[in-house]
Amino acid sequence: MSERSEGDRPPPANPLGHGPVLLLTGARLLDGRVVDVRISGDRIQAVGTVGSLGPLPAMPGQPTVTTGARIDLSGYLLLPAPAEPHGHYDSAFSAALPEPAEDGAAELVRRATESALTSLGYGATAQRTHVRIGDVHGLSRLEAVLTARQALRGLAELQAVAMPRLLTGRAGADGRALLRDALKLGADAAGGCPDLDPDPVGYVHVLLEAAAEADCPVDLHTNAADRAQLSRVAAALAPHRPRVAVGPCSALPPGGAGVLAGAGIRVVCLPQNGGCTGLEDRPIGLRPSLVRELAHARVSLTAGTGALRDASNPVGRADPLDAARLLAASGALSPEAAYDAVSAQARTALGLAPVRVDAGFPAELLAIRGDSLTGALSGGQSRLVVHCGRIVSRTSAVREFADTVTLALPRQNHPG
Repeated sequence: MSERSEGDRPPPANPLGHGPVLLLTGARLLDGRVVDVRISGDRIQAVGTVGSLGPLPAMPGQPTVTTGARIDLSGYLLLPAPAEPHGHYDSAFSAALPEPAEDGAAELVRRATESALTSLGYGATAQRTHVRIGDVHGLSRLEAVLTARQALRGLAELQAVAMPRLLTGRAGADGRALLRDALKLGADAAGGCPDLDPDPVGYVHVLLEAAAEADCPVDLHTNAADRAQLSRVAAALAPHRPRVAVGPCSALPPGGAGVLAGAGIRVVCLPQNGGCTGLEDRPIGLRPSLVRELAHARVSLTAGTGALRDASNPVGRADPLDAARLLAASGALSPEAAYDAVSAQARTALGLAPVRVDAGFPAELLAIRGDSLTGALSGGQSRLVVHCGRIVSRTSAVREFADTVTLALPRQNHPG
């Protein structure tokens, strides 16, 4: 059977059934405007006042395009879609699994797929998961994530980061070989935790060499507790910017933010509990002052969820808006800056094009019940998610009270 290029493949079927044109009406934007948004293909085609947008105008020699759907977003806030810059889908939902059970391929694929769909339902149309390679797993976990990535094509964009445990010395020989195999297999980035290697700086140099060969970004785990080591690691990473991210840096020492800022390194913090399974240590929490220090030093900052009900956080969620809520609730960032951390900054960390609710930008959008960003972060559950111009997920939350209540009932309904 001959292979077809991406351009030759038919577009994926739309599970929620609209045609080539999608019209979102009555949506409120962050600046308070209430607008209609017309989407054509995978781009926003026009943004106008309510009632001002109709079908696409006819092109010379072509009929007017009228097929599509009209979605009433009255009562909803329309935002650029968030992204998930730091997940661990190969270990997600594992907190309740018996030990030391080893997952089969089908179970790993199922768990990775469920993780990505869970995050997508919250609004993350682009996601990055870190995947352990080596030890008894070899490349099996990565293969499972790549299988899930293919199955999710058209629903969400999923990136995989290959994470070897050791890379230096004789003990790291297998890790070095597996890392190169993983990048050839289709991993999108090279990662891991230098702190676990006997030679953290050597680990980074090996990783950078492999990343340069594969022309891919680097995304590392570190608590950044040792300032001298952080300085050496940052100096090694600096020439590779802007394709470098590190996180969660939860133990960053005094002056560490300046080291990261000087090297131009992006930080991915994890507001849920400051840690994840990639660090192999007990999470130490994320202190609000750390985020303020990073922001004050003008470090490029994004935020991920890190854990989805795995051993590092059995109650972890995959909701980027919850990460933004935690950043805002701590007082570390304003609600607007917190949402920017999980949307615009997260997309930049993933190497993706920026998104604005404006003509010409990618149609990667989240509609969430609420009249303001603070309202959406604190209570918005009903959500509609648009990826590549298609509605790919809807969540409807309806709140009801006993009939003895005579006042008007507050409700969250899905858009028509």
